[in-house]
Amino acid sequence: MTKDEGRPDWNDRALGGRVRVALWLYEMVGEGKRFRKQAMREAIPGVEQVDRRMRDLRSAGWVIRTYRDMASLSPDELFLETIGAHVWEPGKRSTGLRTVSGKLRREVMDRDHHRCVRCGISSGEEYPDEPGSRARLTLGHINAHAYGSGATPENLVTECSRCNETAKQFTPVQFTADHVRDQMRELSKREKTSLLSWMALDQRPMSKAERVWAYYRQLPGSARDELHTELARMLGSERED
Repeated sequence: MTKDEGRPDWNDRALGGRVRVALWLYEMVGEGKRFRKQAMREAIPGVEQVDRRMRDLRSAGWVIRTYRDMASLSPDELFLETIGAHVWEPGKRSTGLRTVSGKLRREVMDRDHHRCVRCGISSGEEYPDEPGSRARLTLGHINAHAYGSGATPENLVTECSRCNETAKQFTPVQFTADHVRDQMRELSKREKTSLLSWMALDQRPMSKAERVWAYYRQLPGSARDELHTELARMLGSERED
């Protein structure tokens, strides 16, 4: 135990991997600082899937950004934006560990057409206001996970990582009504009419093409390349007909 705060030592191999990673991040990195995956792996050797143990901290309120979220990060860099639950403390070690099965994840994302229900972005698409930063989809709880809500389709929605963190008040990206109003005034009358209908529904309906696009974005690169070629061939055949 450390003498100052009574925290366990992250070098203690008797601790679980997630706890050791959390302690190392807390003591050796600190909130608002960058670190490298390799440094973490070297500091905590012998822990199976140490990267996954780090990702498991996100469900406990830890916000750890990757180069997919922040264009300024290199592929091997991470940014510890927010330190969440102190999972090394008694009574907190299982915080956020309730899991969502792969079947349930697919069910919820299929229902939401693989698109963030809050901002409408699909996986891998670039945020219009953050060039270079691309969306990653995750599942969010309608009623906060921290307060004991269940992992059921009724309580889960598809969100991009940015909207998911905005809901937790962790992300610094915020918009004001004035900013949105200025953007709204620049729209054409047709665009304003569409926007008004979305506001009335509190959602943006997807066209058939947009739905296919959302599913297409979930495929690996080789499959996307194959479908890209096939669609071009389809259009060529249709023009000939």
